[in-house]
Amino acid sequence: MAMSDQHSSLVMLLLLLLFAVIHSGGAALRSQAEALIGARAWRLIFATASIPSAVVVIGWFLAHRYDGLRLWNLQGVPGMVPLVWLGTAISFLFLYPATYNLLEIPAVLKPQVRLYATGIIRISRHPQAVGQILWCLTHALWIGSSFMLVTCIGLIAHHLFAVWHGDRRLRARFGEAFEELRSSTSVVPFQAVLDGRQTLVWQEFLRPAQLGIAVAVAVFWWSHRFISSAGALMLHSSLEKLLS
Repeated sequence: MAMSDQHSSLVMLLLLLLFAVIHSGGAALRSQAEALIGARAWRLIFATASIPSAVVVIGWFLAHRYDGLRLWNLQGVPGMVPLVWLGTAISFLFLYPATYNLLEIPAVLKPQVRLYATGIIRISRHPQAVGQILWCLTHALWIGSSFMLVTCIGLIAHHLFAVWHGDRRLRARFGEAFEELRSSTSVVPFQAVLDGRQTLVWQEFLRPAQLGIAVAVAVFWWSHRFISSAGALMLHSSLEKLLS
């Protein structure tokens, strides 16, 4: 592996660590910050910090996704393309479960922390972690580079921490109500369903927001044709020169 490839993997880990500190750190500070400046102001500050850091992470990934050793190459295997797309589409249903009020994201409505026990929460109490792991598995299968493997390790580690951190924050905020939710749900997908603690109610998945997720998957599928251009743009950017 070339030194530059090792460098790009190290930078990726550092960028992921920075994003984790901003994102999980901001979540940890939420209660105190909202008490000081209000929920809307804190959401705007949090988004202002989180979104640019996420954009940098995505840009670096697109520019360097094939760096390092090619550990496997399954792109020509029959059925691989639909398998990767199907797995990715399912991952989006977990990553963006639409259990929140969309107008709270830009703080049009006052952001609130709630306990959810319906829909995809019946499958997993932490659907975003499940979706991220599934996204990592499908993309690692397709790309097969050591850089991709390092990226997946960083992303999965952050989301496993977020599982613990999220439960800890909800327990502190909701107390016994969260303990009841925890006892009737599982982190591992379908575990609570299989052991009888949950029953799937398919009507709960038929929500208008799910149509938005389907549209988003279609847009991402269409926009993949521009990945090479986006990666090249990142490679020639001033940010690339700064990080390299």
